[in-house]
Amino acid sequence: MRLPRVRLGSVLTRSNLLAAIAGIAIALGQAPFGLWPVAFAGLVGAVLLWINAATARGAASTGWLIGTATFLVSLSWIVNPFLVDPWRHAWMIPFALFFMAGGLALFWMLAFFVAKRLRMGVAGLAGLWGAAELLRGHVFTGFPWAMPGYIWIDTPIAHVSALIGPYGLTALSFAVAGLVAAALSQKSVVLSVASAGAVVLAVGAGLMQQAQPLPEDTPNQIRVVQPNAPQHQKWNPEYIPVFYDRALSLTPPEGADLVVWPETSVAALLYAAGPMLREMAAQASPAQVIAGLNRFDGVRGFNSAVVLDPDGGVTQVYDKHHLVPFGEYMPMPGLLDRLGLRAFTAKEGYGYSAGPGPVLFDLGELGKALPLICYEAIFPRDLRVETRPDWLLQMTNDAWFGNFSGPQQSLVQSRFRSIETGLPMVRAANTGISAVIDAHGEVRDAIPLGQSGAFTAALPGSGKVTPYVRWGEWPVLLLLSVLTISGLIPARLARKVSNSD
Repeated sequence: MRLPRVRLGSVLTRSNLLAAIAGIAIALGQAPFGLWPVAFAGLVGAVLLWINAATARGAASTGWLIGTATFLVSLSWIVNPFLVDPWRHAWMIPFALFFMAGGLALFWMLAFFVAKRLRMGVAGLAGLWGAAELLRGHVFTGFPWAMPGYIWIDTPIAHVSALIGPYGLTALSFAVAGLVAAALSQKSVVLSVASAGAVVLAVGAGLMQQAQPLPEDTPNQIRVVQPNAPQHQKWNPEYIPVFYDRALSLTPPEGADLVVWPETSVAALLYAAGPMLREMAAQASPAQVIAGLNRFDGVRGFNSAVVLDPDGGVTQVYDKHHLVPFGEYMPMPGLLDRLGLRAFTAKEGYGYSAGPGPVLFDLGELGKALPLICYEAIFPRDLRVETRPDWLLQMTNDAWFGNFSGPQQSLVQSRFRSIETGLPMVRAANTGISAVIDAHGEVRDAIPLGQSGAFTAALPGSGKVTPYVRWGEWPVLLLLSVLTISGLIPARLARKVSNSD
């Protein structure tokens, strides 16, 4: 049997190259680039390419190429875990990066295909594209990293997320880009005015939200410790005491009421960490200490955060409940078990097990804090708890993400969590970027990436409950419904005209 030959000219077409360029432009709006005008131009270009696609199949191909290019650039940090032990794992990099980017792009491909297949207008594309991003954040536990709505950080438009959340902000970005694209495609003055009006409304809504009075700082002080343990050395027995001693030397509170160490900053397992925890508590006295470490319950392992009493005893424990698929556990453990791959399933004692769910640390005068361990801070839904916390606490090991874009993007997402909830966040990161973020998402104090250090800063006050916290995803579902229904109107009108002829 002869395999079909793929000609280079059939792949490197003008439309495919433009799709790749549009995707790269969209990615350049993410940290560390922050080029939101370029990213918005990429979104407009993506809609124009969809408009000009002759068939649903062509639109699907365009959507997939745009998404793949976007995620290839914005998620390029994903190669770093494979470089921790390159001789064993570097060969996996092309597969991991391209399969991740291409897999996530399938959501965009589906939106572009259905919108063209149903002959929708640009509003319909925006609605389905926004729905695709909402699905991306939830399907298979979700991975909402690098949402296009994040390009608006450090602009007033970012504060619209306090009203409709990051998924709503992303859908709104698609809708405005669609208006601009339609205006350019049709050379319509009316649509141009509508586009300008939509931008003004978005900026105005963001400015109004941003103008909400910022609460006064609390009288409490928090000290954040950043030991800067590179991932390739973090678990090396020769370096473990070096990083522990470094963190311990940074622990004296300097007037702080609480000292925070990052995720897994204590190398010993909880059952064996008693001497270290007592030493930490003594060094931090009279402040409280929260630290990250691993613990076992029988044969089940947990990625945990603990609160220490003045003697180094553990008074409160939080076990991470939203684990990283393939990184902290293997998904579908029942299937793997039936296939005989028991060594990969957490229930057999391998990999992390998920904790029971969110908890609040009751820290007395410091109020109640919602702990989030690393990956959990990228999910807006993981911040929805029955009792509203006074502040957010993220403990993370961003060393896995490398030095270029992953840690910066992680910080941006943390800032959005504060904007969306109206709550300050204290962020302790192993290699950075550690920070204190106020209720408007502004960074008050920080330690740069790749440096060891510590700072003591006032704990910012919490703002009012935001509309997004109050309503959840209902506003975005309404927005997506309106956009999708509006997109169906041109198709219905076209069918009526065709039938009348």
